[in-house]
Amino acid sequence: MINTLVEKIQKTNAPIVVGLDPMLKYIPEQIRTAAFAEYGETLKGAAEAVWQFNKGIVDAVADLIPAVKPQIAMYEQFGVEGLIAYQKTVDYCKEKGLVVIGDVKRGDIGSTSEAYAVGHLGKVQVGENRIPAFGEDFATVNPYLGSDGVKPFLKVCKEEKKGIFVLVKTSNPSSGEFQDRLIDGKPLYEWVGEKVVEWGEEVMGDSYSYVGAVFGATYPEMVPVMRKLMPKTYFLVPGYGAQGAKGADLVDFFNPDGLGAIVNSSRGIIAAWKQEKYAQFGPQCYADASRQAVKDMIEDISGAVNAAMTGKRA
Repeated sequence: MINTLVEKIQKTNAPIVVGLDPMLKYIPEQIRTAAFAEYGETLKGAAEAVWQFNKGIVDAVADLIPAVKPQIAMYEQFGVEGLIAYQKTVDYCKEKGLVVIGDVKRGDIGSTSEAYAVGHLGKVQVGENRIPAFGEDFATVNPYLGSDGVKPFLKVCKEEKKGIFVLVKTSNPSSGEFQDRLIDGKPLYEWVGEKVVEWGEEVMGDSYSYVGAVFGATYPEMVPVMRKLMPKTYFLVPGYGAQGAKGADLVDFFNPDGLGAIVNSSRGIIAAWKQEKYAQFGPQCYADASRQAVKDMIEDISGAVNAAMTGKRA
């Protein structure tokens, strides 16, 4: 699947992923009103609003991007109905030819980790049948429990040709409380990065491993060392846009081939219609606002990366 992701990034010239992280406050009133009229102000009504909102955005941007990243917590808050909306979103995005990165941040040990891996990336045995459940192409994984928590995912990645992105250095302000702690002279995130490389050697694609790394755009000063340490690791990069990072901050995430990273933006795209910059679209044309925000993001990142690569080659 990493080969497919790379191919789609090259085809679209868009090293970006749209985070489908819906909150009811991001959803225009006309969508909420229609959903509540059908199902009431209930969990089912909220989930229907989320699904219709997502569908509108996906329809508007699918031809521009290689991938989406739904964050499962935004769906779980609405219970079982929310998970149904999550599944509908995953299925619809795959129908549109998009790579789906399930932002599930799972991490446990033994049979629990095996169940997470099977549920999100593999197939579960039901009698004589092996059936995919959520069916994402990638999943995010928390490595805090060590190799015991990651190896079940590696097994499924080998079987299904799927991938994972392991949390290495997250974009949130307090990430350094643990991730930056020095151990034998190196920060913890660097030790985790070395394990990601080790795990990734077990499941290699053509140029990059099935095992990627989550590394926040909000810490660009840390990237050159990590990019050198992890040349065959694809970076999933949160922190663009709403969290402050811009295209110029991202150039070191990319390898000399112009690949190696895919940058996420969530509310900066899905809630673009609420921003002053895109206010002219209004709530009725919220999806058009998202489309323009995607175009602007592609121009910002691709322009910065291409300029940097050209400068390095000169």
